Amino acid sequence: MAKDTGKNARTTTSRVKFSTKGLRWRDRLATLADHEALGWGLLACVLFVMVVGSISAWTLEQPRVAVGQIMRETRLARVEFNTEDTHQTEMRREASRQNTARIYSADLPVLEELRASIANLPRTLAGVDSLDRVDQDIRVKFGLSEDRLAAVRELAEDEARLAQWATRTARLDEILRRRPILSGQGWQRVMQEGLSPQIELRVGPAEEGGTREFVSRDDAINIENPEMLRREVERIVRIAGFESPADEVVRNRLIRSQRPTFSFDASATADAQSRAAERVPTVRRNIAVGQKIYGRGEVLDSDQLGLFLREREQFRAQGGAAKIMARRAGIFGLVGVLTVLLAGYVTAFSPKIAQRPARIGWLTLLLAAAVASACLLGVFDPRLMWLASLTPVVLVAVLLCVAYDQRTSLAVSAVLAVFVALALGLHVGMLALMIIGIASAVSQLREIRERRTLIRMSIAVALAMSGASMLDQIVQLPAVGPGMAARTASVMSAGAQSFLSGLLVGGIALFILPFVERAFDITTGMTLIELRDPKQPLLRELQQRAPGTYNHSLNVASIAESAAESIGADSLLTYVGCLYHDIGKMNKPQYFVENQAGGQNKHDKLNPAMSLLVIVGHVKDGMEIARKHNLPRSLRHFIEAHHGTTLVEYFYRRAVEKAEKPEKGEKEPESGQDTEKTRVVEPDDDRLPSEVDYRYPGPRPRTKEVAITMLSDAVESATRTLAEPTPARIDALVRELANRRLVDGQFDECDLTLRELSMICDSISKTVSSIYHGRVRYASTSGEATKTDTRSNEPKTRPEATRTGEADTGSSERRA
Repeated sequence: MAKDTGKNARTTTSRVKFSTKGLRWRDRLATLADHEALGWGLLACVLFVMVVGSISAWTLEQPRVAVGQIMRETRLARVEFNTEDTHQTEMRREASRQNTARIYSADLPVLEELRASIANLPRTLAGVDSLDRVDQDIRVKFGLSEDRLAAVRELAEDEARLAQWATRTARLDEILRRRPILSGQGWQRVMQEGLSPQIELRVGPAEEGGTREFVSRDDAINIENPEMLRREVERIVRIAGFESPADEVVRNRLIRSQRPTFSFDASATADAQSRAAERVPTVRRNIAVGQKIYGRGEVLDSDQLGLFLREREQFRAQGGAAKIMARRAGIFGLVGVLTVLLAGYVTAFSPKIAQRPARIGWLTLLLAAAVASACLLGVFDPRLMWLASLTPVVLVAVLLCVAYDQRTSLAVSAVLAVFVALALGLHVGMLALMIIGIASAVSQLREIRERRTLIRMSIAVALAMSGASMLDQIVQLPAVGPGMAARTASVMSAGAQSFLSGLLVGGIALFILPFVERAFDITTGMTLIELRDPKQPLLRELQQRAPGTYNHSLNVASIAESAAESIGADSLLTYVGCLYHDIGKMNKPQYFVENQAGGQNKHDKLNPAMSLLVIVGHVKDGMEIARKHNLPRSLRHFIEAHHGTTLVEYFYRRAVEKAEKPEKGEKEPESGQDTEKTRVVEPDDDRLPSEVDYRYPGPRPRTKEVAITMLSDAVESATRTLAEPTPARIDALVRELANRRLVDGQFDECDLTLRELSMICDSISKTVSSIYHGRVRYASTSGEATKTDTRSNEPKTRPEATRTGEADTGSSERRA
């Protein structure tokens, strides 16, 4: 490049690639209309407005409140309606439940055992003449003594008295079925539960002729209270008609049984209470227009929530449909305006998205999914509003920052935050909280080369959003109404949800990062770090099969990395792309001079056309290898475009020279012969090779990084041909090669400016000069010392040099 190029570059900022800048609006619209992505973009915008507008309208019509929330606004009735007074109705039904008698079911085996043992006692002891002959268990149960044994034995000897004993036993059984003997807890339940003064005693199933009788709860006997048990048993025995001394036997039998005759029937009681509650009529009341449903600062209860839902139904039923439709139209209008603004920004400042229909589709789907997930979770449980709104918005910011750049992420995510705030009806504090989360995430993701970068980001975002959300709650909560406990719980809940949201963003981003790379067709720094590892199988194979090409790639990578850093391009992508740009040479490494270890050059036996096929074929071979090893698309562009459509000058000139030589048999002028009288043989133009046939198939570089690689590759190869690579000669060579490629149109498709091209040349010149720096040759045995310009990585003997102006883009085609 000429020296005045750098001077002119300082005053020019025009793009090398075609742009609509400087055109009239009419011409700009015509240019956009011809672009293939315009139709897809319009379709994506229309679908996005329809989907997001519908979701937002549906969400705003949902309650979005839950029991236990502290209300931030006062809600008034918009229409007059009659509704059930659930509070009063429930109070009356609860009173009916409490007034329902508790049900106790008889333990029939216990009652039958008592009746049978008492009724059969005289016959059991009829033939016993002494107490020693009575079974020990019977003696204990009845408390028998010699006197009581004699009294009972006399009953068995008199039929009349025996019949009287049976009658009194039957009467005792009837009394026991009306005087329940309960366990200690059962008796306590009778005394404490319910408002009814009675309890219901059930003896046997109703379908089998069982009886049901209501008795006073005072008739219950506590089996675990000895004094009460003895007193009530004596009374029951006396009422049954038993006389002394035989009555003592009956009392002992009842007292020493220690088994309750009735137990509480919970299921039957619950059924009876439910039936009683169902018989209570519904209490209704009238709600006037303007009557308060709930107030600011109140903790929402179930009655207020029910009244709020009823009011919404009545508003829609009583002519509010027109207002609802108008509101929906407004929502769609706002969504449409925001969508147009977002589309305009993407078109103007994010060409990576705007020029690719697939990326437009993925972005549309991502934003719509974020709004939908926020709305669904917010409606499902309004108490999780912080988690619902923050997580999808900040996650989208992280994904866009990883996929594209920080500016695109900030702008698109900020508009997404407005979409979510609009759909959920959030206050300004929540919108500010989402912006804080977005800014915190994007600021931590300038470059992602390690997974711990995402972990560090998630922790920073969690802390920032947690603190901001708690401050927002302190400011937004009403000063009066909720107690300190409720306010503290609300503040802590917001902080905990925001902190969890930040952690979730990092975890989800780590999990779906490989899918994001495929979906958005991008390559993250972590993937590039893995690919630059020399232990990668493809790089190891390149080292083994084409060691010279591998060393050449390392040199090009070092040169290009510094140049990329000088203009703010992606230096990591540039470095890794340079490592893989010549992998196609592995198929025929011996045809490239950097892999030849001396001896005859294989191209000497080939005609230029065949050599051209071998040289140009390394691009096609490299693309096939890249696809086979699933290299990212961004790296494939380095392989296919690092020569662009440049001319393979060496073999083109050989072909021209071969075509210009006279055919065998034609006479050439002899030495000293008059050339004016001698017929000069002119070459036939039809036999001259076409320059187009000796160019690489392309494409040309479409990114700054690939353009830098193209120039670095050419410079690294051409510098090896310099006999004395001084800094001045290297700088002149770099600018000459850059100027030739600029004039040849190789940079027309990338957004490289002349100022940036000048900075790239300066960086490459410095880097190459440092590689091929001079060395001091130490004194020989004779004591003489000389200083010579040698290269740190080149042998003293060099292949024949070509003129600087004829240096080509590749090493092999120039030095073959």
